[in-house]
Amino acid sequence: MIRSNIPLFFVLLAYTMLFTACTSNSTIEQTNQALEFTFESPNAHIEEPFLTVNSNGQVLLSWIEKREDLNQLKFAKWDGKTWSEEKLIASGEDWFVNWADYPQIASFVDGSLMAVFLQKSGPGTFAYDVMTTFSVDGEDWSQPKVLHDDGTQTEHGFVSMKPWGENMLVSWLDGRNTAGLSHDHGDHDHKGQMTLRAAVLDSQGNKIDEWQLDDRVCDCCQTGVAIANDNPVIVFRDRSETEIRDIGMVRWEDGKWTETEPVYMDLWEIAACPVNGPRIATKNNNLAIAWYTAKDGNPEVKLIFSENKGLDFKDPVKVDLGKTLGRIGLEFIGDENLLVSWMENNRIMARTANMDGKLGKPFEIASSSEKRSSGFPQLAYDGNHSWMAWTDDQTDLKKVKVKRFADID
Repeated sequence: MIRSNIPLFFVLLAYTMLFTACTSNSTIEQTNQALEFTFESPNAHIEEPFLTVNSNGQVLLSWIEKREDLNQLKFAKWDGKTWSEEKLIASGEDWFVNWADYPQIASFVDGSLMAVFLQKSGPGTFAYDVMTTFSVDGEDWSQPKVLHDDGTQTEHGFVSMKPWGENMLVSWLDGRNTAGLSHDHGDHDHKGQMTLRAAVLDSQGNKIDEWQLDDRVCDCCQTGVAIANDNPVIVFRDRSETEIRDIGMVRWEDGKWTETEPVYMDLWEIAACPVNGPRIATKNNNLAIAWYTAKDGNPEVKLIFSENKGLDFKDPVKVDLGKTLGRIGLEFIGDENLLVSWMENNRIMARTANMDGKLGKPFEIASSSEKRSSGFPQLAYDGNHSWMAWTDDQTDLKKVKVKRFADID
């Protein structure tokens, strides 16, 4: 496989204090000491990071290294003290690179890896496929192949994936029914709508099963997958006939998927996709979902809890400070405690929460840009520390920043 001859520089700011911008809100706290890393290249954009944690608690970071004529998907592992040498997953000149629809990497329970990225399938702006590739050791990767089987030159993306037993459950938005129609069009017929699909793949890339889960969903909001005691739950932004775009959920129950259920009825009516998907996290039977809504022009990040794998929910709580952009992260950091992150103006914010709905004080993780080019910050928890990765677009060449930090109660 082609490998970059441009070294990626790792800049470690060891145990520096995070800077908190001046604010009139006295409840905002400064984080504890943190490790900060910068991934950059002298002649390429480094962008679209993604964080995941394998079954051994090891953090994996993937990103795109982008030049004018070449895209490369790379990753590195954290060994507890430093990042490993970067490894090339795949490369290509015909990729679809989008601020909100980022490549991802995931680990099977046996330690083997799966990665996804987007590749153009035709001349249309939104004609691209989800490509999958697999590796036993992270060194050698399989020839990429298309996840879906429809063969249409339409939009496919916004993947989420989690190990389910020894296999991988993958969900994505699938535009096969939109062939020949404009993106996020106003047709209220179920024909020609974006759909939600899911599949189960083994570690060799063989597709074991596939389903259509919903036949009318929002066109470009991220999906979310979680496993609650071996019972998968998938969340997404639904789309009604009257353009209500609240968060929907499907659950695996008695060997099949349920019909779409509303997580909470904000009744947000919006004529276009807000490009702001939900996040879901599980711990045993406990389940939490965070999402962005802006009904009546009032932007909010809400968090809701279930103690029975999504069968019933408590009342949601508002976690933002009033000027949120969404772009949410959510992770359990204990059996009953979570960390939720979001963007507030040009800051990446976070706070703890517990299953009773009690919120910790909001704190700033880092400053960032409000522009689309800063992407979606990525949150992960390794069992001991929380991690955040984001794209820094403040210089001519974008770079990825990563921060490991302690949570504030």
